[in-house]
Amino acid sequence: MDDKERTPRDAPLLEVSDLRVEFTVRGRTFRAVDGLSYTLAEGETLAVLGESGSGKSVAAQAVMGILDSPPARITGGSVRLRGEELLGMPEKRRRAYRGDRISMIFQDALTALNPVLTVGDQITEMLRVHRGLKRAAAREAAVELMERVRIPSARGRLADHPHQFSGGMRQRVMIAMALALEPDVLIADEPTTALDVTVQAQIMRLLAGMRDELRMGMVLITHDLGVVAGVADRIVVMYAGAVAEQAPARALYARPAHPYTAGLLASVPRLDRPRGALTPITGAPPDPAALPSGCPFRPRCPRAEAVCAAERPPLVTVAPGHAAACHFAEEVHGAR
Repeated sequence: MDDKERTPRDAPLLEVSDLRVEFTVRGRTFRAVDGLSYTLAEGETLAVLGESGSGKSVAAQAVMGILDSPPARITGGSVRLRGEELLGMPEKRRRAYRGDRISMIFQDALTALNPVLTVGDQITEMLRVHRGLKRAAAREAAVELMERVRIPSARGRLADHPHQFSGGMRQRVMIAMALALEPDVLIADEPTTALDVTVQAQIMRLLAGMRDELRMGMVLITHDLGVVAGVADRIVVMYAGAVAEQAPARALYARPAHPYTAGLLASVPRLDRPRGALTPITGAPPDPAALPSGCPFRPRCPRAEAVCAAERPPLVTVAPGHAAACHFAEEVHGAR
């Protein structure tokens, strides 16, 4: 009986609880992820959204078990896959999980792929190591995978190196590698970075199709609300390492409950607004080693009051499945 059969089927596919990650750099210690919690169901897409430095990619690396330590250190929390704790699992066993049970697509395919190996060698290596396939069988499986992610002339391109592919095709190679072992969970970290809008849409449709075909859960890491609009079932918005808001996707787009989320939505171009009618969020994200008192978004928030400096707001539920870490969450939510 394999590991997938041994794990309890009634447990959430992926459950992250109160995850905390610290970095120590040049004698300074700061918390990059501060109490992140979410669950992921089979066949569901959860988008984890935020600006650069919000902690979303660090959290994904912690879930995958690929943080560089030092300088990073997981100081608390739990990551469970089908009820089985991953944090603290022996590295040999954790390594076997990566790719097989939980896989990741990185944002820069050119640097994530090995430049001196052909894409065929890189895909077949996973199949030979994890599935024990012979060279010829692994090669045929690699062709099928490349065809599955719609790479034209797949068999002829097995001998090509990463630099011989366009950005969109390299990303498809990464997707093929991530899906080679049909994982339960796929984490996609900014999978459309540096791609033009048309190719972005193609990649997102491809990921959604593979999610439905394999019934896997997908965690989509992004800074772009527009990218996730047609794909995500639920959204977690992160700011300064913590959850600012979490909600079903449609509810969050329709009625955000945190000023940060409302600001992100106001800064996205929309066809129903006059040209140029964008309202950027003022200021910049805080230094994680020197967070402001109270609410970390306070210095950039148009609604900030004295209580925002005095007390860090807890997550407040404003509707079923919809919560925001703001002292005025109910007012913000009711303003739309």
